[in-house]
Amino acid sequence: MTKIAVTSASGKLGGAIVRAAAEIVGPVNVIGLARTPSKAESLGIEIRPGDYEKPDDLKQSLQGIDAVLLVSGMDAPDKRIGQHRNVIEAAKQSGVQKLVYTSIQGAEQSTAFSPVVHSNRQTETDVRESGLRWVIGRNGIYIEPDVEYIDTYKQRGEIANCAGDGQCGYTTRPELAYAYARMLTKSKHDGQTYNLHGEAITQQQLADYLNAAFGTNLSYRAMSVDEYRKDRVDELGEFMGNIIAGIYEGIRNGAVDNPSDFLAAAGREHQTWQSYFDQLKTHAVT
Repeated sequence: MTKIAVTSASGKLGGAIVRAAAEIVGPVNVIGLARTPSKAESLGIEIRPGDYEKPDDLKQSLQGIDAVLLVSGMDAPDKRIGQHRNVIEAAKQSGVQKLVYTSIQGAEQSTAFSPVVHSNRQTETDVRESGLRWVIGRNGIYIEPDVEYIDTYKQRGEIANCAGDGQCGYTTRPELAYAYARMLTKSKHDGQTYNLHGEAITQQQLADYLNAAFGTNLSYRAMSVDEYRKDRVDELGEFMGNIIAGIYEGIRNGAVDNPSDFLAAAGREHQTWQSYFDQLKTHAVT
């Protein structure tokens, strides 16, 4: 039986992938790697040290592993390339056969988010040139943060950003986890790069879905890129504010309105947004 390791297992995406993979190969065959192992103990699987900055620990933790899911790091772009290389090199030295990487979609130039996208593209190249079997997923934009922001949206009565009429290929962590578990365990995906997201929607459509689910009356207001960047920097600080503004500028420019390969990766269609928000509505009522 294939032994699978999932990095960043204490994170939301890593934890979701652990659970989805365990349903396929059984919990005993899934190993979680975490920078702070105690934070991933609730997953009910074996947890090993997985700090991207500690190559020796990574090499030890990947002993006996056949396939590794590398969750993209959260550090600054110039740091994450080296961190990812530490995982790739440890995998090679430990006898790992297959590497699956969670990359991203986004504007590759001209936005404040572009350096992050570039760092992911470099890791994609490193993965492809690793000599291991590989699969790469390029994640769409998580829709959960907008749902979690609903109370703030209610207070403001609107969604306001610089995406304009741009279509955004949103996704959810459970849907991504479902796809990655199959990319990890089925050899037919080897050598493929997949865009992973559901139906692309506009910010006005997002507002309409939120209104239907939560009984709100949100409208969408388009802001200029500069106006939105200042708004985000004032609230979130220079680094994160610029990143968020860059993501929405990418939406505005069509950088996350791509053909979706979710069906090919997962073996089924991505959950529809009508279904997703209907479930939220049901939970809100109960």
